[in-house]
Amino acid sequence: QVQLVESGGGLVQAGGSLRLSCAASTSIFNFRLYTMAWSRQAPGKQRELVASVANGGNTYYSDSVKGRFTISRDNAKTTGYLQMNSLKPEDTAVYYCNLFRPAYDYSGQGTQVTVSS
Repeated sequence: QVQLVESGGGLVQAGGSLRLSCAASTSIFNFRLYTMAWSRQAPGKQRELVASVANGGNTYYSDSVKGRFTISRDNAKTTGYLQMNSLKPEDTAVYYCNLFRPAYDYSGQGTQVTVSS
């Protein structure tokens, strides 16, 4: 069974940085074929797609994080990353990673990011 484990969340002051990691269990087959995405959910709000990176390397960023967040992946380590800079209080949320490709969709349990003003 494939597991995704997010880490790197925490409490940071506005303007600070955090780097989230999403490690997939080694049982995943052909990690490189998956699209990796990060989404977030703040209290009382719907989950929002933040960024994604496709198997070919194409990236997507929501307007709210463009220019501040960078998504990346290391296929050899079956791990993805979300570098978050210039954090704002409105970035406070639980951040989730997921991997998907046709017929496969895996999600992690989330990691809390709290940005204080």
